[in-house]
Amino acid sequence: MAAAEAFAESGYEATSTNTIAAKAGISPGSLYQFFANKDDIAHALAERYAAQLAELRTAAFEGADLAALPLDQLIGAITGPLVEFNLANRGFKALFARPDLPPSLTAAVAPLHAALLGRVTALLSARAPGLPPDVVQRTATVAIQLVRAMMPLIVAAGGDERAALEGELRAVLHGYLEPVVG
Repeated sequence: MAAAEAFAESGYEATSTNTIAAKAGISPGSLYQFFANKDDIAHALAERYAAQLAELRTAAFEGADLAALPLDQLIGAITGPLVEFNLANRGFKALFARPDLPPSLTAAVAPLHAALLGRVTALLSARAPGLPPDVVQRTATVAIQLVRAMMPLIVAAGGDERAALEGELRAVLHGYLEPVVG
């Protein structure tokens, strides 16, 4: 989608509806037939990404008994699809996976974050059923933030460097999670 590309290239704030229309090869008036403003476009992207992330969560978190996997395999089973999603959807990071999310997009991204946090929390609880809920919640939050922090580096890198950075991410997550849920 042209809007996702424009947001990925220039960021949300710097992208105008005129830029999006030009990238899509349509007139701004045609764009306004479907979207009232840039926020509407971003919300439509959020819905699209939510559907794709739901598929990703199904692939990453369901199927095999993840709680029973060795920690390294568990981390790889989750981070691999996340990297692929971010590579395929470069506009996602520019819009929804940033620390300074514009207030107008906070509501659009809240369900995405809540669903991911819920899945990671449930997985950690299954791996370490004796952990207090506040520790599980904090551990899930920190693990997600570690992935979010590394993802721009991984996506920007290519070839061997990307593979090396993915390895670093898995090592960091293993080092953090092993004492808690290993």
